Amino acid sequence: MKRLLYPLIASALITIVPFLLTFEKGQNIVRGLFGYEYFALLLLIVYVKDAIQKKMPACAGMTVGFKARKILAYALLLSVSIIVLFTIAWLDLQNLLAIKNWSIGWRGILPFATCSLSIAMVWKIKPFSFNAICFILFVALMFHLEANNRYAAQPIAQFPTIDYLERIAPKPVQRKHVADDYKAKYMVTDSVTITRDYVDTLRNNVIILVESWGVPLDINRFDSQLKAFNGIPMTAGIHNRMYSRTRTAEREDLMLSFTVDSLRRRDTTFLPKVYGAMGFETHYLYGGDSLEQWRYKYIRNIGFADVFYGNGLDDNDMVLKVDSILADSTKKHFIAWTTRKTRFPMAEFPDIYGSDVDGVDSAYAAKLRQTLARVAEMARKHPETRFIVQGDHNPILSPVEFQEKFYKRWVPFVVLN
Repeated sequence: MKRLLYPLIASALITIVPFLLTFEKGQNIVRGLFGYEYFALLLLIVYVKDAIQKKMPACAGMTVGFKARKILAYALLLSVSIIVLFTIAWLDLQNLLAIKNWSIGWRGILPFATCSLSIAMVWKIKPFSFNAICFILFVALMFHLEANNRYAAQPIAQFPTIDYLERIAPKPVQRKHVADDYKAKYMVTDSVTITRDYVDTLRNNVIILVESWGVPLDINRFDSQLKAFNGIPMTAGIHNRMYSRTRTAEREDLMLSFTVDSLRRRDTTFLPKVYGAMGFETHYLYGGDSLEQWRYKYIRNIGFADVFYGNGLDDNDMVLKVDSILADSTKKHFIAWTTRKTRFPMAEFPDIYGSDVDGVDSAYAAKLRQTLARVAEMARKHPETRFIVQGDHNPILSPVEFQEKFYKRWVPFVVLN
């Protein structure tokens, strides 16, 4: 036990001393009790030092040969381990000082003092075998993870290198929490019941799912998108999607209720079935193939009386199709249409993540503007019809820099007429 206690105390010394010397009143003590990386290196240093000592008598007077090369390799490993120990201690000190924006000054001697003292503490102890070292490190890591789940405010181990890499890594754009300017100007909701909240049982309803229409971080960009609907009675906002999948959004938007009985059997009621029972003609339209997103499997279960796949028709052709259905004023219609124009990856940019970001942005903006303009034309032409327009998910399968222009899993919705 003493053999294990010395490396633990030595690693704790390297970890805690610089923290105590930079501690300020009122500061939260979220700091590991021992340094996991120091602990591993100290065990390795003792192991390698012992291996060198065991080889030395057998190699006396030997200048070449396998055993001499092996001793040289062990000596090199020992040197590297000691250098790495000092380096990690230096990084750990930098992490502490960066939090406070302090200069290093006299504190620069701390890594050298604590590491030297720690090596001296463990130098004479009996080493563990290499397998035992691996087992000890595994147990220590599992103990740390379990304790961290229970007492997150006081971790058992400290990982200076991970903290350093996290500190110097580029910080991603905040894309999950909607800014206050959106909340002040638009309806912002976590609800996924937009369609069922706004469908009208007394007139035609057209539910439009716009492919890859996400909420831009720049509210001015969103304002400019909505200008397509100027002059049309409109309610606009944004809502959250749990999953970034078109097929999930199609089912989610058309769901009326979801129940689980006492036997844990699930049952879903979809709006097309309900509206079909009320005498509506129910239609599903998609310009692509039925195999995309496995639509042939789930669309038929949603309850549409009429399903149309364009097998390559673009959004302009599909607008004409919707318009022709609405031209029949003898019946009430419930229409669901999923667009394709802004789908990723775009034909012009087949390299999903390596394409030119500005080019992708420009093409996306132009295509989205065209789709929204065509939807607006239909809404103006059919003021007696309720249009509910939503995005299916934020732009994915596109360059990361372009994705970072949009909130993650937030999509717009617009209710017209």
